[in-house]
Amino acid sequence: MMTRRFLLAGAAVGTATAGLGWRMSDAQAADTFPVTRTDAEWRKLLNAEQYAVLRQSATEHPFTSPLDKEKRRGTFACAGCELDLFSSTAKFDSGTGWPSFWAPIDDKAVGTERDSTFGMVRVSVHCSRCGGHLGHVFDDGPKPTGLRYCMNGVAMAFKPTTA
Repeated sequence: MMTRRFLLAGAAVGTATAGLGWRMSDAQAADTFPVTRTDAEWRKLLNAEQYAVLRQSATEHPFTSPLDKEKRRGTFACAGCELDLFSSTAKFDSGTGWPSFWAPIDDKAVGTERDSTFGMVRVSVHCSRCGGHLGHVFDDGPKPTGLRYCMNGVAMAFKPTTA
């Protein structure tokens, strides 16, 4: 049986390891993304939850983002740099508790990289302008792409289409 001490120690190691991996990526991001800021500038610009997701690759709790239930026409943009990422026309209800899309707004809006944290192999999705972590992409989505871009709602801002 797992003890509380064992669980807490495991969580601390996992958190430290995940944080270290992101810091290396963040340092590299300063050289490769058009929008760069210091850590202090990101902390001032973003709220605590946005900072944790966009800059430290955290994941928001499922079913907590209002953007999961957003049905209006519009555009989902990066909360860090305001780059348009996804159109509401590509959004679908995946039932996962996170806003999901079958394609980004264009091929240059997001970037991807292999993510092997926490003993899993996934494909991480980031904003191509600021490098902010958005979520992950999976190959179990609907047609026409068969992809599911499972995004953290807190990493995005919704801009409704005006009539």
